[in-house]
Amino acid sequence: MNINKFKNIKLLYVEDEENLRKYAMTYFNRIFDMTYEASNVSEAFQIFKEKKPQIVITDIKMEELSGIDLLKKIRKVDEDCQLIVLSAFLDTKYLLDAIELNLVKYLTKPIDHEEIYPVLEQCVNKILLNSKKKVFFDQDSYFDLDKKELFNESNFVKLAKNEVELLDLLCTNKSRTTKYQEIQNHIWYDSFVSDNALRVLVKKLRKKLPENTLENIPKIGYKIKCF
Repeated sequence: MNINKFKNIKLLYVEDEENLRKYAMTYFNRIFDMTYEASNVSEAFQIFKEKKPQIVITDIKMEELSGIDLLKKIRKVDEDCQLIVLSAFLDTKYLLDAIELNLVKYLTKPIDHEEIYPVLEQCVNKILLNSKKKVFFDQDSYFDLDKKELFNESNFVKLAKNEVELLDLLCTNKSRTTKYQEIQNHIWYDSFVSDNALRVLVKKLRKKLPENTLENIPKIGYKIKCF
């Protein structure tokens, strides 16, 4: 069992039965370095907001709110979190609700290594693949190269067309300084543009990024600082 790929991956497990939760956490702690547990939806969602786990595994039937209610709350703020549902039995109604939430898997309890480990591997592989499409400026701020979207402190930030093109270019060239002329050619093509126009564009973009993310390299160009 190669668990190196599980390093730096956060997992949250939600189960209201204490004995089942302790048993499962013993297993998860053997695989993941960072694990969290919760006994109800309210506690779980608070942990999710604070710790931002990439994998959430939840029981369905709990007192007050169900696991499906938790996953709906998560999906409103995170489209990429890997979601796994556990249930003592297969419930068609819950299964149909769960499918709409883009689940990784719907599994029956109790947890079985042979069944759940391949699912966890699938989750981690997807997380690692998605991470290659994102350029992080700090833990909670990143630009999605695939979707061309900026998130600052986990909040979506609206960008103008030229701002998107500039940030996309800088993030694509994150390992080096992007020259002034290169930026001008990429955004304005063959049109004449003043140096001031570029400075104004950079100034607007800077306000939407974490502080000190966009660096000016005098007489050369700009460089994005990554996390």
